Amino acid sequence: MAMNFEERLRDPGPWPIGDACSAGRVLDLLNTRTAFLAVRELFYGTTRFDDFVTRIGASAPAVSRALAQLKAARIVKVVPYREPGSRAREEYRLTEAGEDLLPVFLSLVQWGDRYLQDGRPPLSFVDADSGRPVRVRVTADPAVEAASDDIEIRRHPDLQPRPPQTAPAAGAQPDPIDHGEPGPTDHGEPGPD
Repeated sequence: MAMNFEERLRDPGPWPIGDACSAGRVLDLLNTRTAFLAVRELFYGTTRFDDFVTRIGASAPAVSRALAQLKAARIVKVVPYREPGSRAREEYRLTEAGEDLLPVFLSLVQWGDRYLQDGRPPLSFVDADSGRPVRVRVTADPAVEAASDDIEIRRHPDLQPRPPQTAPAAGAQPDPIDHGEPGPTDHGEPGPD
């Protein structure tokens, strides 16, 4: 199965649009695991730098680079905030272009749920009002588009909770979920690259 090219695009020679391919440009933008997971976290409501570091499980410099890359591409904007008694800090929020990545993100999750999770995805995405599952599909029909704040994320009912972590026995391998170095203690401020 494959899409059908119009006649002038059927030549199997060099790709006629060259570097203008949008798929290639998206891959250039989201070219690291950290960048893609930063987008995930933005959809999940993460806004502060330390929380990105913790939830992604990457180093502070890697998260800083990813957020800077997303900011330069106008996927993310920086918004100042101030907690009472504290100095001004920064949060990260999706822009309109970032919000438009929602169907891209959900379609990749949906594909992973189907083909990489043995039928047991860890999360489900439902309409916040109706509780009906949210699905991404390719269609020529007009469809109502949901925004990220219209979606509720639920833990899949079949997912077994992880047992509490205990100290590893002498000589034991570290927990594969251990995400390494802690992030900086200054919320909202990226560490040095």
